Amino acid sequence: MLPKRITLLNILFCLYFCVLGQDKIEIHSAKKASIYSAIIPGSGQVYNKKYWKAPIVYLGIGASLYAASWNQTEYLHYRKAFEYRTDNNDNTIDEYEDRYTETNLITIKNYYRKNRDLSYIVAAGVYLLNIIDASVDAHLFNFHINDDLSLDIQPQFMGIQNQNIPALSLKLNWN
Repeated sequence: MLPKRITLLNILFCLYFCVLGQDKIEIHSAKKASIYSAIIPGSGQVYNKKYWKAPIVYLGIGASLYAASWNQTEYLHYRKAFEYRTDNNDNTIDEYEDRYTETNLITIKNYYRKNRDLSYIVAAGVYLLNIIDASVDAHLFNFHINDDLSLDIQPQFMGIQNQNIPALSLKLNWN
C-alpha cells in the first residue's frame, strides 16, 4: 500500500514540474484593453505594448478640447457683444459699434458655437477611436505575419463548357 502511494506521489510531483516548466502563452484580453482605454485614454495602447500610440491619443483629445475651450471663449465674447448691442442701455460700451452689424454679430457668434460643438464631437470621436484601436490591437496581439509575403500571378486556361478560356491565376504565398 505504501509503495503505491509513493509511486502516485512521484507521478504527481513529476507532472507538476512538467506543467510548471512549460512556457505559458500570454492570453491577451481585448476586453481588458477596451476597459483600460475607456477608463484612462491611452492605457489600452500601453497594455497592448504600443506605447507610441498613447501620446497620439492624448494629443488628439487635448487639441480638440483646447479648440473647444477657445471657441467657447470667443462665443461668449461675441454673445456678450450682441447683448450689449441690443440691451438699449446707454451706459454699456459697444466695442464693435462701427465694425459689425447685429446680423454680423449673430453670424460670428453662431460660427464659434458651431465650431465649439464640432470640437467636442471630435474629442468624443478620438476617445471612441482610442477604445476601438485598443480592442482591435489586442485581438491582433498574437497574430504574427512572416516578412516573406509574395503574390504569384500566372496565366492559366480555365475549361468552361468544353471551352478553354484564358484567365489569370493569383496565388498568395505565406509561409
